[in-house]
Amino acid sequence: MQKLSAFKAYDIRGKQPTDLNPTLAYHLGAALAEVLPLAKTAILGMDSRASSPELLRAFAAGLASMGVQCQSLGLCGTEEVYHAAGSGACDVGIMVTASHNPIEYNGFKVAKRGGEPMDLATEFAAWEQKTLARMASPAPASFPEVPEISLRAAYVAHLLALIDPSKIPAQKIVINAGNGAAGPTADAILAQLPQLEVVRVHHTPDGTFPNGIPNPLLVENRASTTHAVKAERATLGVAWDGDFDRCFFYDEAGNFISGYYTATLLAEAVLQRHPGAPIVHDPRQYWATKAAIEQAGGTAQIARVGHGFIKPAMRELGSPFCGEISSHYYFAEFFTCDSGMLPMLLLLQLLGQRSQTLGQAVANLQSNFPSGEELNFQTPMPAKEFLARLEPRLLAMAPANERVDGLSLTHQTEGWRANIRASSNEPLLRLNVEARSAATLQMAEAALIALITGAGATAAGGH
Repeated sequence: MQKLSAFKAYDIRGKQPTDLNPTLAYHLGAALAEVLPLAKTAILGMDSRASSPELLRAFAAGLASMGVQCQSLGLCGTEEVYHAAGSGACDVGIMVTASHNPIEYNGFKVAKRGGEPMDLATEFAAWEQKTLARMASPAPASFPEVPEISLRAAYVAHLLALIDPSKIPAQKIVINAGNGAAGPTADAILAQLPQLEVVRVHHTPDGTFPNGIPNPLLVENRASTTHAVKAERATLGVAWDGDFDRCFFYDEAGNFISGYYTATLLAEAVLQRHPGAPIVHDPRQYWATKAAIEQAGGTAQIARVGHGFIKPAMRELGSPFCGEISSHYYFAEFFTCDSGMLPMLLLLQLLGQRSQTLGQAVANLQSNFPSGEELNFQTPMPAKEFLARLEPRLLAMAPANERVDGLSLTHQTEGWRANIRASSNEPLLRLNVEARSAATLQMAEAALIALITGAGATAAGGH
């Protein structure tokens, strides 16, 4: 079966112009209308990348060629498109974004009415084949502007209705938009919380990304937030990726806090509203999260990585929340979609209720459940094939295993757990390790790295 390189595991993402360009965007729009014949209205949005406006126009033109009425939110976040579709303002929402990928990339994320994701096995697969079939046909040389609307006030009201603003105490916080799309939306939300003094870093949207790609998972991108928190003596730092469907937190000392621990705190916060509920969690690192869920009276449920798998799992289980260690946080009260703004509000409220700083809130988690950052490796063959070849040697290290996503190993005696999986969106092998002590973590990571690199893989960037 013929494939398009821009089709990843659950969204469209590719390098321009080879993998993705306005002509392909036009055909993608027309093909999506074929796959979703009941979709008669569409709302599109875009991140701050320089290529996003033309891709938005091209995609909308493809939809319009099939009779779909299109409107644009202009510069916004992915979650604002999710809100448009989730609230019933349109039949389908399309976000033009490559999120945290390098500057030459772009892509598309789709949500159906109600915030429902496309079915990967049927709709998403058919979309690729119908796009391929259309590529032999010509596309227009240019694409018309799309009428703009604003739904931001309704979106902000939706988020604020999920918290009690009076429980957020007065304090100074730092926010870092990374020159992505987050700045204007964060301003609209924080204007409703006058008790907060807000220090803004790299706040203005700028598709040239003069301060680096907005991706705080890259260690080199964290210094600006850390410095601002320290210099301003702020209680908390918040940073976002390019389309702000992920948010990242820094404690009062400017330390970057892993999404693993933030997800654990947010699970506790959500269980306050939904006592006894099942909570979906990440398969990569979960000892801390599972313990916190069960201690708070919830039921821990594991799911595969990625929104294409998490959203259906949450809907099936009736779960109000899932947190990924990559700092994607999903909420049933936000159409089972991920939001980068709601976690900021919930965490500020939780810390206020506890009269704690973020550093104090995560101290025991970090001590009792040490975890490493995600490590990436380039493999000498496709990552899934490499992992399959490596599997017997991995199982010899720790025969207890799970196969929810990739291969997870647990060594109960030594007290460590690891997940090794092929990336869904990049040609990389990913390793995540957690342990019962910092010394065990260091030992297990070193042994696994030696095994993986000894088989021919090389350390790589990623995220």
